[in-house]
Amino acid sequence: MESYYATLALPHLPNSNYAYSSSMPSSNKVYPFWPCKRRSSQSTRLQCSKMFVPGFGEASPEQKAANNLHNFFNYTAVKIVAAQLESYNPEAYEELMEFLSRHSLNDGDKFCASMMRESSRHKNLALRIMEVRSAYCKNDFEWDNLKRLAVKMVDDSNTRLMMDYVVETTPVETEK
Repeated sequence: MESYYATLALPHLPNSNYAYSSSMPSSNKVYPFWPCKRRSSQSTRLQCSKMFVPGFGEASPEQKAANNLHNFFNYTAVKIVAAQLESYNPEAYEELMEFLSRHSLNDGDKFCASMMRESSRHKNLALRIMEVRSAYCKNDFEWDNLKRLAVKMVDDSNTRLMMDYVVETTPVETEK
């Protein structure tokens, strides 16, 4: 195994070039999402624009997040369709609720596949759910807002955790 060195830029810190060493096989084929490239065939120095995230196997963190969002869009579509059916087709609403009581929404594709095979009425409900999840994902989901909220949550959480740690570890003198 060769040893590779990468420079990690941390723009929010002074002296923002930190070098770290990691062991990695000589081929990027094992790590298809390795964002670093060798400068030359003789060099062991890498230029990285993104962090390497180990332990995700065949998928990148973004792919894992996309899978979770895909299932969430299915969940959202089921809620939308259920709300629509409740007001104008109570019979179909009851069928959907009964199906929901027997099947998990954790895997959106499995849920829709099961529903399509249940009956022709259920197939129509599944097709409507798939249509709504696609339309919601493409037209209504606020992607920029998701990024803004996720970044804010991480920053707020980090700040809170650091403040809690400082409060716990800093001795406070009590007045007598």
